[in-house]
Amino acid sequence: MAKFLLSLHVLASVLFIGPVAVAVSMFPRRAKAALAGGPDRAAEAGTLRLLHRITQVYALLGIAVPVMGIGVAQVMDVLGQSWLIVSMVLTALAALSLLLFVLPPQQAAVDALDLDAAAPEHGKAVQGLRLLPMTAGVFNLLWAVVVVLMIIRPGSTTGV
Repeated sequence: MAKFLLSLHVLASVLFIGPVAVAVSMFPRRAKAALAGGPDRAAEAGTLRLLHRITQVYALLGIAVPVMGIGVAQVMDVLGQSWLIVSMVLTALAALSLLLFVLPPQQAAVDALDLDAAAPEHGKAVQGLRLLPMTAGVFNLLWAVVVVLMIIRPGSTTGV
């Protein structure tokens, strides 16, 4: 049973967290191009809306990853091990960074697409994009560390 649940957990992380990581990374560059104007503005705006939607939907689906992970940890009887606790804290930090520092600037950029470039909200959205590449990098780095901890499992004797 543990191997089956672990397989589902890994599959969910690849299918749900992977697209969020890619969309979050691609968004800042596309946002700058879409908000700057130019001949490809309409295509860039469509791409920007799609990336934001992917981030929202797959982040919601990604809730299944830690939920299944806790189930796997219970079945494997590793719930109290330090590597798992650190992974759970980092997962929570990744979720918070997504909710607080990634999604709001993305939403502001998408909302600014329909505004005139001279509108104050447009300027605020462009200003909010300044930190978005860094926060996207932090989000992805947190998930990378979680993946490494899940593979290495320091001190684990589960044999899986």
